[in-house]
Amino acid sequence: MTLLIKNGRVIDPATKQDGVADVLVRDGKIAKVMPDIQDTADQTVDAGGCFVMPGFIDLHVHLRDPGFERKETVGSGAAAAAHGGYTTIVAMPNTKPVVDNADVVNYVHNKAKNITKINVLQAGAITNKMQGLQLAEIENMVRAGSPAISEDGKSVMNAYVLQAAMKLAKQLDIPVLSHCEDQNLVNGGVVNADENASRQGLPGITNSVENVIVIRDVQLAKETGAKLHLCHCSTKESVEIVKMAKARGNRVSAEVCPHHFTLTSDDMAPGDTNYKMNPPLRTREDVEALRQGLKEDIMDVIATDHAPHTKEEKNDSMLRAPFGIIGLETAAALTYTELVLGGYLTPMQMAEKMSWNPANVLGIDKGSMEEGKDADLVIFDPEKTYTIDAAKFASKSRNTPFQGRQVTGAVRMTIAGGEIVYQAR
Repeated sequence: MTLLIKNGRVIDPATKQDGVADVLVRDGKIAKVMPDIQDTADQTVDAGGCFVMPGFIDLHVHLRDPGFERKETVGSGAAAAAHGGYTTIVAMPNTKPVVDNADVVNYVHNKAKNITKINVLQAGAITNKMQGLQLAEIENMVRAGSPAISEDGKSVMNAYVLQAAMKLAKQLDIPVLSHCEDQNLVNGGVVNADENASRQGLPGITNSVENVIVIRDVQLAKETGAKLHLCHCSTKESVEIVKMAKARGNRVSAEVCPHHFTLTSDDMAPGDTNYKMNPPLRTREDVEALRQGLKEDIMDVIATDHAPHTKEEKNDSMLRAPFGIIGLETAAALTYTELVLGGYLTPMQMAEKMSWNPANVLGIDKGSMEEGKDADLVIFDPEKTYTIDAAKFASKSRNTPFQGRQVTGAVRMTIAGGEIVYQAR
């Protein structure tokens, strides 16, 4: 099958191409990228006025499958990804059972291959049952296709165990995706530790909860030579630590989520658990530091931490409701609205942080529109302004604080492996 995309603004961070051109896709691969392609095609798409970029890659997604399919499944999560312009997603291992062996990796990968063209990559847990005591079957999981290991949802608090995992990860040449949270410092906190928490009588989570583990993990990665990727950074100190670590030559990368560069703790509606996430929404000073870190390429990746929960679970108090919000279907619009239109990122940087850089973190041959590469593409309309409506989401869950928010920038089409997997109506 051949697909011809005409008249779009091609933005390819791999080659730094940025200009109007056509893209010819043949048999799932990029065949040509050049102006005025005259080849005949089975289908032609006019992308005039739109960006044509490599498909987005999300390093941080919770599919809840197996075990929590009432919240999300591989199928519904992949559909949400396609709606959001994502062609590759990395699923976190905190499922039931935990992804700590090759059998569960194979379950997710096989299920995905049978129902979606989206590339679903299952990360493996660092420790057995995510209990932090003994290493999981990391080598077997990597052989089964796991591109990374993570204990997302918690930190491996035993530094000796994490050090051993990092040494093994270096041998296997895979990154360690680190959720940085000192569990002893959390002490029951549910929101950022500031005047808003005090006013509502809620226990707070200080910046040090994140910062202490960021420093520890950076140091362990330096000593072991492991590739460290810091998940959902939320504090100004994290940006400073990453900057220093890179100056020292650490193999470290870091991600920021749209909710952390868009919202502050001042934006929280009292009692609305759709604003409850981990790490929590921080102060305006933290948000500005994250934005500047992305602008200056200190922070490498924009990821969603897509964390679906049911309405019943979220319909509880701030103390008892689970942490987390969904993000696959809002990330691109929030990135464009807040960071590109806000003057922090160029469209090229948006493509870098949402496709090219995540591919490099994983060491996969994605995030590029060079000839011969997989035809994983997104057509993004930078002019469309609309109001976010969670009722229209493909995700099974609706837990978002962005309901009713006006944004600019919409995914018009997502193409995975040369096939159209989503087309806006």
